[in-house]
Amino acid sequence: MLDIPEIMKNRLAILAFSILIFGCKNKASEQPAETDLASHYESFGAKVHPDNFKNTEDMETTYANLKKGDTVDAKFEATVNSVCKMKGCWMVLDFPGEDDPMVKFKDYGFFVPKDIEGKKVIVSGKAYLAETSVEDQKHFAEDAGKSEEEIAAITNVETSPAFLADGVLIEK
Repeated sequence: MLDIPEIMKNRLAILAFSILIFGCKNKASEQPAETDLASHYESFGAKVHPDNFKNTEDMETTYANLKKGDTVDAKFEATVNSVCKMKGCWMVLDFPGEDDPMVKFKDYGFFVPKDIEGKKVIVSGKAYLAETSVEDQKHFAEDAGKSEEEIAAITNVETSPAFLADGVLIEK
């Protein structure tokens, strides 16, 4: 039998314990994305990671460079201005300029909560320019709870930034 002095046994025990502790700590630190995702965001639709997204100023530039019929894959963060009060089937995001994009959801496959005005969201999907008929604009205004006067004032077809989201993260 091998006779290991007591001091060596203690050092070996400390070394083994250190490897165990640091090994577990490193393993746990490799998985913060899912924990952060669940603790900071509610997820709707396809899975979206809260990284590598554009801000609203960059997206305004993207929209300014689009031509009718163009679509661009994008992921960006913005604040919700309004949301459909009937189902949560669309939302309008706050941009620095005049044109705020309306976000709809891919294949009408998911909805967002109806009480998220003022919350930050990260949307992932396709940016494009949309022509919205007077009839659709009035429908959206009604869904948003606008007054009869505001709805009656809608008289022209509108071309505006739009977004088809396949996934949305809403900050908790």
